[in-house]
Amino acid sequence: MLLEGKRLLVTGVLTEASIAFAVARLAQEQGAEVVLTGFGRGLSITQRVAQRLPKPVDVLELDITDAAQIETVAATLDERWGALDGVVHAIGFAPSSAIGGDFLATPWEDVATAVQVSTYSLASLAKGMADLLRKAGGGAIVGLDFDATVAWPAYDWMGVAKAGLESACRYVARDLGEQQTRVNLVAAGPLRTMAAKQIAGFSEFEDVWAKRAPLGWDVTNTEPVARVVCALLSDWMPAVTGEIVHADGGAHAMGGNVR
Repeated sequence: MLLEGKRLLVTGVLTEASIAFAVARLAQEQGAEVVLTGFGRGLSITQRVAQRLPKPVDVLELDITDAAQIETVAATLDERWGALDGVVHAIGFAPSSAIGGDFLATPWEDVATAVQVSTYSLASLAKGMADLLRKAGGGAIVGLDFDATVAWPAYDWMGVAKAGLESACRYVARDLGEQQTRVNLVAAGPLRTMAAKQIAGFSEFEDVWAKRAPLGWDVTNTEPVARVVCALLSDWMPAVTGEIVHADGGAHAMGGNVR
């Protein structure tokens, strides 16, 4: 039981295809207690999807751009558990003008939204949960990433936001290292999640992975990524922080077409 007794906050569950859903399911199967968060109109959807997990879970409302809601979630978890062993950051959003292929035409207001929700949110969530993590002996924060070292078709400002997320991960790891909190990202290959459906030209990502991943890649299977997330949440990686772990079939390491 990799996560026996762990108390985890998991954001970003919207459908059963969500990576965060697979993380929550595996975490429960590995002995963890889990609380989910939902937001706005998606809250009721998260509540319904949560019923499909192996064990019942509570769903707390969390608008990551609202500091008061972050404080409320922290207070609720403090009352419930008194400490927190892990946080899964599966939060990202970009307005339609910020993705889809017209990079230079995106207005700053939409770029700012993408960066606030997809990048700054890691720092704001870490700050809000830091004291609870400290009480658990440090714990771990794990965020979901997509390779930001290159420019992808149509990914546009979300790609920039992911690059910022990778940098933010290192700085949050630096600042929370003193309390022994580990902060890492998992860079997944393309998966047919709700977020992916919002990206025009997503099939191009699938084509790239089909050719380049030496291990192959199944765009419908979130479990390989979820397993890496759970491993990083566990006690088995006590010296790993500020890292980006790729769970993408090896595509990131290959040049050209290898298959």
